[in-house]
Amino acid sequence: MLALSLLSGFAIGLTLGLLGGGGSILTVPALVYLVGQPPQMAVTASLAIVGVNSIIGAAMQRARGTLNWRVALLFGGAGMIASYGAAGFSKSVAPALLMAAFALLMLLIGTLMLARPLETQKHEPAALWKIVTSGLLVGVVTGVLGVGGGFLIVPALVMLVGLPMTQAVGTSLLVIAMNSAAGFIGHLDGTPLDMGVIAAFIVAGLGGTLAGVPLAQRLRPQDLRRLFGLFVMALAVFLLVDNVPKVW
Repeated sequence: MLALSLLSGFAIGLTLGLLGGGGSILTVPALVYLVGQPPQMAVTASLAIVGVNSIIGAAMQRARGTLNWRVALLFGGAGMIASYGAAGFSKSVAPALLMAAFALLMLLIGTLMLARPLETQKHEPAALWKIVTSGLLVGVVTGVLGVGGGFLIVPALVMLVGLPMTQAVGTSLLVIAMNSAAGFIGHLDGTPLDMGVIAAFIVAGLGGTLAGVPLAQRLRPQDLRRLFGLFVMALAVFLLVDNVPKVW
């Protein structure tokens, strides 16, 4: 169990460091299928794990000058409000339905990742209302499904807000940390947590993040995004096959 937790945590941190997201899309399935936690517990734990890893990654991106503070605070501030408000909703949803919804989100994310490269978009500053509205939408997803929203945040920051890809990746990490913190607080009302598992994921994840951020400077983000998009879609199909029959 410890070995699985450490390996999963490292993979989650690595994807966060490399792509500015993706760790959260792996954390809930890893906690449910590898560690054996129920979905509601996994949602809460994932917010703590991804939040800590993201704040470390954001600090590293800040040192490299790829973090836009203004956008992060506006986008993330709106997301925190929505994430906290939506956190209680997941407790009223059946576990199988929660995982099926998670899988559908993964299919959408995978499709976006395999679509036209985000680098081809024009980078023009967006209006304040677009930044706030985008943050609210991502915050709702974070609170309900326990994901930091990295693979929703990066496309939103590029296509809606107008940030270049390098800034979107760095800025998304701070937004993820903010959303995750709000969602985690919203879930703290009696949900049991395995602090040993959370600690193992965080420690291994920090190692992955420290390795991923500098590695991202040497690799082509579009190639990594396509490969990870295929992986996310394959995992989504597995989750749908396993959980849809249980919904009915």
